[in-house]
Amino acid sequence: MLVIENLNYTSRATIFFQRFSVIFTDILFIYAVRECCRCVNGKRAAKDILEKPTFILAVLLLWNFGLLIVDHIHFQYNGFLFGLMLLSVARLCQKRYLEGALLFAVLLHFKHIYVYVAPAYGIYLLRSYCFTANNADGSLKWRSFSLLHVTLLGLIVCLVSALSLGPFIVLLPQVISQLFPFKRGLCHAYWAPNFWALYNAMDKALTIFGLKCNFLDPTKIPKASMTGGLVQEFQHTVLPSVTPLATLICTFISILPSVFCLWFKPQGPRGFLQCLVLCALSSFMFGWHVHEKAILLAILPLSLLSVQRAKDAGIYLILTTTGHFSLFPLLFTPPELPIKILLMLLFTVYSFSSLKSLFRRERPLLNWLETIYLVQLVPLEIFSEIIFPLTPWKQHFPFVPLLLTSVYCALGVTYAWLKLYISVLTERIPVRQKAE
Repeated sequence: MLVIENLNYTSRATIFFQRFSVIFTDILFIYAVRECCRCVNGKRAAKDILEKPTFILAVLLLWNFGLLIVDHIHFQYNGFLFGLMLLSVARLCQKRYLEGALLFAVLLHFKHIYVYVAPAYGIYLLRSYCFTANNADGSLKWRSFSLLHVTLLGLIVCLVSALSLGPFIVLLPQVISQLFPFKRGLCHAYWAPNFWALYNAMDKALTIFGLKCNFLDPTKIPKASMTGGLVQEFQHTVLPSVTPLATLICTFISILPSVFCLWFKPQGPRGFLQCLVLCALSSFMFGWHVHEKAILLAILPLSLLSVQRAKDAGIYLILTTTGHFSLFPLLFTPPELPIKILLMLLFTVYSFSSLKSLFRRERPLLNWLETIYLVQLVPLEIFSEIIFPLTPWKQHFPFVPLLLTSVYCALGVTYAWLKLYISVLTERIPVRQKAE
């Protein structure tokens, strides 16, 4: 099936194997979605099946635009991995804690990017499983600590780790160096729409301003160090250069408030999902060498919250629209342009219409400023795909469309992250819910 002769070698058998294996492993994702739908609170009952929260959630997950293009066009196995994650979430929501812990441990050893959400799993299992009871005011009953439960969780983690890493114990240092390749640089060739995209853009703007005002020496400034399309380490010109340790500290600090809320303001599965999404978004915002598709790690679990409360639905619409739009550069050939636009439009229109119908008795999901921001994605796409290629700038500044897309989407992702954080930190919890 595979005979590697040169860099341009292709095999139809290999392509068929890859495509059908992705489709086959999506069976797990479909099953996980079914289990998640069973966990959705059914207070908003509707006569029409199309308006039921469970149906809307199923469509938002199974028809997710980002997952569709990343797996079935760009080609990866994220559907299988997200299936494991969603199934572990469903098991925790069903209070089947050991199954949830086992599934997440297996997932973590399949792909280490899920370490971003490990704090949410760890704290939730410690708070809900290792401690078996709360006081009447919702505070932790320390005497309810179960050594047996901690031992069982430890055995699961150790067993999975031994089976996964045992055969490579001699090569463990090399394995770890491959898992965390810090020499690839702060950002990917195409900047993920996070805080560092805004940081890089600010450094570029200050550099241009410094050159115009003769504050900087042109001979000492590297040419296209961040916008050359290369995966490498680079130094900022005006702003301080960022190290892996700095990104780790920023990520840790940004995750802490959500973890504290999960511990001191327990809300059961809902609080766990909020913490999971915030851990994923915080790591996406401040992580080292983040890929743009990592935004799906926050979008998919946020889907479960979006069908339960109007405020979360509004945040979901902002995050999913900007996050999915930021994936457009993955499909860059002319034949793929109408495909990605049509698929994005179909999913976006359904998301807005279904959630608006679900919460039609409540306030609008988006305010006028948020609506204007999202609408501006249309002229941005027209400029990037139609107008810019016809200008002479394309030869001298080919990275401009990617830069504009990354920076503009970074504003939306940052706004959604902050809005969700404010919502979680300021939310009041009834005493009865605390006790539960």
